[in-house]
Amino acid sequence: MLIATLLNFTWKELFLGTEDWGFLLEIVLRTIIMFLTIIVSLRVLGKRGVKQLSIFELVVIIGLGSAAGDPMFYKEVGIVSSMLVFLVIIILYSTITALIGRFKKIENLFEGKALCLIEHGVFAIDNFKKENLGSDEFFAELRVKGISHLGQIEFAIEEVSGEISVFFYEDKDVKYGLPIMLNSLDHPTRYIKKEGYFSCTFCGYTEKKEEGNAGICKNCSKINWVEASNKIRIT
Repeated sequence: MLIATLLNFTWKELFLGTEDWGFLLEIVLRTIIMFLTIIVSLRVLGKRGVKQLSIFELVVIIGLGSAAGDPMFYKEVGIVSSMLVFLVIIILYSTITALIGRFKKIENLFEGKALCLIEHGVFAIDNFKKENLGSDEFFAELRVKGISHLGQIEFAIEEVSGEISVFFYEDKDVKYGLPIMLNSLDHPTRYIKKEGYFSCTFCGYTEKKEEGNAGICKNCSKINWVEASNKIRIT
């Protein structure tokens, strides 16, 4: 049965589909042309368009990629039509970029704007909610920068590109803050067994607490706390 299936199998259709062998040479030619078109287009867009992409720039790159890919493989898609798509995208990009440079509202619409996520060691809750950032994901980014607790951070800003810019306190100014090391938030408490500094697990607000009921966070009204850290950042 298996041998009969293999004998009746159309290997040509498996590898070439409905095209003939001559189309392989055409694919090579189409790919070379579209590859060169992409290079020229990216040169026109400039270095900024291929460094750290904003959402707007990412849409442009995806559009160029889609326009370039189809004529490489599909015989019915003409190269000229794809080049027209490239031309339209480049004109749109250039026009919108010019408008962005002149009008702040248009810049915010297409590029977005930077948001402060941490201020003086505490989450800027309203701004953090605007972004689709999980705390674990965000803490991982901070740990990569050598941060072990939020008290080391004066400001953390999410840039338009999605990168996180962090401005640190000097060592002498480091405060007690919410620890972000692995498993540091696994055992929150609502009762303080020993006087010390404790951080709200939700917003990072930190204060000195005496033995007894931990109480409600003054910043976010949550009730879970963990012991704060004031370690100096190791660089």
